[in-house]
Amino acid sequence: CRDICPILKDPAALTAVTDLFEEHVRKNHPQVDLIVGLDARGFLFGPLLAQRLGVGFVLVRKIGKLPGSTVSVAYDLEYGKAEVEVQEDGVAPGQKVLLIDDLLATGGTLCAACELMKKQQADILGCMVVIELKELNGIDKLKPHQVFSLLQY
Repeated sequence: CRDICPILKDPAALTAVTDLFEEHVRKNHPQVDLIVGLDARGFLFGPLLAQRLGVGFVLVRKIGKLPGSTVSVAYDLEYGKAEVEVQEDGVAPGQKVLLIDDLLATGGTLCAACELMKKQQADILGCMVVIELKELNGIDKLKPHQVFSLLQY
């Protein structure tokens, strides 16, 4: 079982995870404008990181959850379709963004979020996850975007 809940229960572990993400971003992407978190567990790590970096945080949510005008992208799941959206004014053209989520499995949701950022004409610096499940090859779907993962299984 690959579970991030123990990290959230342990303040020292959560600090360590946030430290590692912060170190990666400061070293590799000092020009980042926004951290973009994926529904729902990207919402747990993204705001902490954005606050540390002194940048904004934007939510990518499942369809129908955000107020105001939104932009959406549909994508295929193993058993059907799904859709993600962002507030229309959440990301401005040319803004440099990093996407964050808890887990990279098949890459479908993260890939859809990247498409959403392209639709908003954002400059995607890369994707970050706590855990990457290597055997599912989700990283292939995200090319040419770089993926930084803290743990690989």
